[in-house]
Amino acid sequence: MHPALSTLPSNPVPWSADWIWGCPLIVLTVIIHVVGLGLIARLDVASYGEGLHYHQRVATGAVILAATTVFATVLHGFEAGVWAISYCFIGALPDFKSAMLYSLGAMTTYGHDVLALQPHWRMLGAIEALNGWLLFGLSGAFLFWIIQTLWSTPQRQQPTT
Repeated sequence: MHPALSTLPSNPVPWSADWIWGCPLIVLTVIIHVVGLGLIARLDVASYGEGLHYHQRVATGAVILAATTVFATVLHGFEAGVWAISYCFIGALPDFKSAMLYSLGAMTTYGHDVLALQPHWRMLGAIEALNGWLLFGLSGAFLFWIIQTLWSTPQRQQPTT
């Protein structure tokens, strides 16, 4: 037997429970993420810095981008917390601190060398990693949109040389 296969449970449990928990968690966290990003999008970022000189506009844009990045990071942390609460609820991990650490590792696909889900819940960790890809893709696209919006403002003033 291949060494990697020896770590699998000898009595495999159907993965349906993982998907039954994972799919609604994906939907919930994507909704949370889109609503959170939508709150930022409601701000008229293109109008920030109107009437300012080029360097002031660049500084204003950098502050907006930094604030957006921090807010997106908080969203990711909150969504990892939703998964962590679920791990505790189903008994896949013993406490919230361990569940949160595991969840952040799974969502970022960083992983963890000490923490592991109960064998019959391991597919759920892989499902969370898929969720992380979706959420980080949304964040990346949103940050790109913010940069494009700030940079392509028609009243943008060019630096004088």
